[in-house]
Amino acid sequence: MLTRRAILPDVEQIHKLIAVYSPDGTLLPRTLAELSENVRDFVVVEDGDEIIACGALHFYGRHLTEIRSIAVCPTHKGKGAGRVLIEALLEEAELHKIKCVCLFTRIPDFFAKFGFDYASREVLPDKIYKDCLKCPRLHACDEVAMYRGSLPKVTPVKLEDIHVPITALRA
Repeated sequence: MLTRRAILPDVEQIHKLIAVYSPDGTLLPRTLAELSENVRDFVVVEDGDEIIACGALHFYGRHLTEIRSIAVCPTHKGKGAGRVLIEALLEEAELHKIKCVCLFTRIPDFFAKFGFDYASREVLPDKIYKDCLKCPRLHACDEVAMYRGSLPKVTPVKLEDIHVPITALRA
């Protein structure tokens, strides 16, 4: 298994991997256009000629980056692709001298192996304003926020104070 930066010709395979985990809400769906615009955020794991995993490192600034859109082909789960992918993304975050890496997950035990600790979602307003406001699970989120490094010094967001018009969720 090898990791490498994603390139535009990978977008369709990345889209298919993410689509496996989108119907049940595990991952937010991503369009081909959105993936094309953000392909430079992605790292892929290859086994031979096949892309078997993908993940992105989304930068909010030097204070925070997010590991997101982690998807491993179901036939390759448990074979180390996720570990290799997370290690590559963390290495890139270190290269960019990022102070804090965050993520939202339903499998916190996996990420704890990489030094991630639990956080309150409210202390990560960058993530909330970027993605959470568009998520139908905003006020019923079952994901765990985790971080590694130094949490940014921010005023926490009060999720109960956020009211999103129904039309905004359809956008």
